[in-house]
Amino acid sequence: MKKIAGLILTGVLLTSIGCSSTTNKVESTKVESTVSSESQKDTAKKSDAAKKEGGYTHIDMETAKQMMANDDGHVIVDVRSQEEYNEGHIPGAIVIPNESIGTEQPKELPDLEQVILVYCRSGNRSRQASQKLADMGYTNVYEFGGIKDWTGKTEKGSN
Repeated sequence: MKKIAGLILTGVLLTSIGCSSTTNKVESTKVESTVSSESQKDTAKKSDAAKKEGGYTHIDMETAKQMMANDDGHVIVDVRSQEEYNEGHIPGAIVIPNESIGTEQPKELPDLEQVILVYCRSGNRSRQASQKLADMGYTNVYEFGGIKDWTGKTEKGSN
């Protein structure tokens, strides 16, 4: 009877050690997974920063409205045609048609470090224009899509 009890106790101890080892492996895997996840976040942050360095930043309409509320010398650029601009635009915006933006710095945007908020009708031309501006060396270009989704004030007429 004592031998059987001894064997059972030995089995329980071995099982317990095996479970402990498994628990340690699970805990180790959890730690490795967390570290790996943090590394991926760090890499993503670095990668985003690299994209922004040579490119532009896409923002949503609410962020654009908040930025427009700041008196920081920003300029709002409508990259639609003059006719589209005249039909309705965001107050304070200047029109520089996307097609007119080439490889030379637009005279309306003399400061390469100025905050530039760019929009068009639907978001396609504003993305194109923003990339062209970034390629020219503008460092604070923010693209926020199209006026068709704009919920703020608009005005008619030319600038």
